Amino acid sequence: MKIMLLASAVVLAVPVGHVATVAGKVPSAASGRMEFTAQKFSPPGTKKLKVLYSQNSNDTGQSIDSQSFESSFSEYDDQGADDFVVPPRSIWKIGEVDVTGVYFNGSGPAASENVFFYKDNRGEPGKQIASALELNGRHDASGSFAITIPTVRLKPGTYWVSVQANCSFTGGCGEWGWEVSSVQHGNQAQWRDPNYRLGGCPTWGSIEICVDAVGPDLMFKLRGGD
Repeated sequence: MKIMLLASAVVLAVPVGHVATVAGKVPSAASGRMEFTAQKFSPPGTKKLKVLYSQNSNDTGQSIDSQSFESSFSEYDDQGADDFVVPPRSIWKIGEVDVTGVYFNGSGPAASENVFFYKDNRGEPGKQIASALELNGRHDASGSFAITIPTVRLKPGTYWVSVQANCSFTGGCGEWGWEVSSVQHGNQAQWRDPNYRLGGCPTWGSIEICVDAVGPDLMFKLRGGD
């Protein structure tokens, strides 16, 4: 586990945007978006940690890719993120991040998960303030995770959380999608495709614009203490 804290043929998904044309096996649709039946979060959370925040509901049945691929496909790495607010006169000590997700173009499981926290920058992720890489969260067969993280202590304010699955496209894991919520909480969820290989936004942008998501937010829950 790495922890850092800071102060075959082309497979197509929903035909939105332009499609990757790299020869041989490639990750799926350039849109970074897939549609499924709605998922339910099932991995057990840590009972001793209380729920600090949750928008882990109202599944649209759609997911967006948020993944770190194997080295031979690292140019396709992409990332989703969503915001939350620590209320006034509170100090949150976040020890677990739960996300509802799904595997596609493969059956999983992910080798591990990466979790990032960012300050808010005018309605999108700003300065990274914490990261924990290659974590082994509890998971179910569909692709939902309950990820224990090194404690992240946050003062009142708006922050962003991001989860990536470390998933080998050619090794059978396929791709991992983060389920989309139909209800907006705060700012719209954001997504980025730094190398512009999935046809979305090379810098942070709304999931409804970058990946044509039918829904404004991503599904997650934060656990810990205050």
